[in-house]
Amino acid sequence: NTVAGGAGWPAGPMDPFADTLQRLREAFSSGRTRPAEFRATQLKGLGRFLQENKQLLQEALAQDLHKSTFESQVSEISISQSEINLALRNLRAWMKDEKVSKNLATQLDSAFIRKEPFGLVLIIAPWNYPVNLTLMPLVGALAAGNCVVLKPSEISKSTEKVLAEVLPRYLDQSCFAVVLGGPEETGQLLEHKFDHIFFTGSPRVGKIVMTAAAKHLTPVTLELGGKNPCYVDDNCDPQTVANRVALFRYLNTGQTCVAPDYILCSPETQARLLPALQSAITRFYGDDPRASPDLGRIINHKHFQRLRGLLSCGRVAIGGQSDDSDRYIAPTVLVDVQETEPVMQEEIFGPILPILNVRGLDEAIDFINRREKPLALYAFSNNSQVVKRVLAQTSSGGFCGNDGFMHMTLSSLPFGGVGASGMGNYHGKFSFDTFSHHRACLLRSPGLEKIYAIRYPPHSPRNLRVLLTAMETRSCSCTLL
Repeated sequence: NTVAGGAGWPAGPMDPFADTLQRLREAFSSGRTRPAEFRATQLKGLGRFLQENKQLLQEALAQDLHKSTFESQVSEISISQSEINLALRNLRAWMKDEKVSKNLATQLDSAFIRKEPFGLVLIIAPWNYPVNLTLMPLVGALAAGNCVVLKPSEISKSTEKVLAEVLPRYLDQSCFAVVLGGPEETGQLLEHKFDHIFFTGSPRVGKIVMTAAAKHLTPVTLELGGKNPCYVDDNCDPQTVANRVALFRYLNTGQTCVAPDYILCSPETQARLLPALQSAITRFYGDDPRASPDLGRIINHKHFQRLRGLLSCGRVAIGGQSDDSDRYIAPTVLVDVQETEPVMQEEIFGPILPILNVRGLDEAIDFINRREKPLALYAFSNNSQVVKRVLAQTSSGGFCGNDGFMHMTLSSLPFGGVGASGMGNYHGKFSFDTFSHHRACLLRSPGLEKIYAIRYPPHSPRNLRVLLTAMETRSCSCTLL
C-alpha cells in the first residue's frame, strides 16, 4: 500500500495517490488549517509523537544506521523537539501581518505583507537523518498552515515504518498523509500538482524533482549536497583541528550532507595533522573502532560497495579496514590523493577523509572556486584574517570558522545551499517563510476622491510633479497636510 495513515480511502489501481491528494486539497480549501489554534494543535501533536515514541525511534535509528543513543538524541530527536518548541513560542508573531513603510501617496492607507499558506505541499525526506530531516521541514509546513504529504525515505526502512504507522495518529489526517514507495512511486507522485515541493537528497534526484515541478510551475526548495572543503592553515593547533574535523567527518559514519568532505593544507601541516587525527580517532572510537558503540554503519550494501571502491584512491594513512557482513568501514584518512581520482569526483558520504596538498591560501581558494559551490565550507586558522579571507573569497551554503557544522545548530541562521548544493533554506522562522506565500496588500478607504483625482487624465506638468513627489519612498511618517 503506497498510502499510509490514510482514512481508509480505496486507492484506484491506476493512481494510488489521487484520492489522498483530493482529500487534502478539500481540507485546505475548507480553511481548516488556517487558524493559529489548529496549527498549534498539530505542532503539539508532533511534539507528543517525539516524546511518546522516543524509544521506538531510537531503536529504528539503531537498526537503520547503527546510531548510538547519544547521536539519535542530539542530532535527531532533541533538535526536532527544539524546532517544535520554537515554532509554538513564535507562531502568532510569525503569522501576524507585517506592516511596511509608506510614501506620501499612501499615508492614509494600510500597507502590509500577509503570510499565507501555499496549500498542499510535498516533503521528500532522505535516509541519513531520517527523523531530523523529515520533521524539521514538517514543522515549518504545519506552522505555516499547509496540508502536507510526507514521503519518508524507503532506504531507512525501520524509521520509515514508524513514520508511516505511528506519526499519522498524532496529526489531523484530513490535512496530513504519509505516502510510501521507491523511485517509481515517487515519480508517479511527482506527476501531481503541489503548491510547493521540499526535497532533501542528491543533486541527481534534485534535477528530477525540479523537472517534474516545472510542469506545474511549482516552487521548490532543494536541499542538496556537494563536496564540502575544509582548509587548514599552517598557523593552527593540529590536535584541536583534528578533534573537530574527526568529530564532524565520522559522525553518523560520515553520512552527513554538511560533513567536511576533504582537507586542503600544505604538506607540512599534513605531517602534523596525521598523528593528531590518529590520536583523535583512537580516543573517540578505541583501538578497534568496529567495537565502538559510538560509530555507526553504512546504510546499505550499494553504498558500502561504492565507499569500499573509494578506499583505493591515493594511499591509506589511517584506517582503511572494511567488513562486508557488517557494512563496516573504519574511520579512514587518505593522502597523496589526486584531484582527478574518483574520491574527488563525488560527495563521499562515508567515513573517508582525503587530504589534498596546496601551497598556500591562494591555491586553496582557487581550488575551491574551480568546483561547484558546496553546502558548507570550513576554514581553520589561529589567524582570524585567514578565516575571513576564505569567507570573503568563496561561496557556499553555510560557513564555519574553526569548527565543524555548528552553524547548523542555530535556528537564527538559514540552512540551505547555493548553486549545485541547492536553493531555498529553512530552520526556525526561515522554515515558516519558506512554506508561506508573502502577499503584498494595500487597503485604501473608498473616500478622498478629490485628493486621488490628481492621477486621472488629462495630465498636466504640475500634476505630474505632485504625483512624483507623493510617490517617492520616504521613511518619515508625514501626513497629508
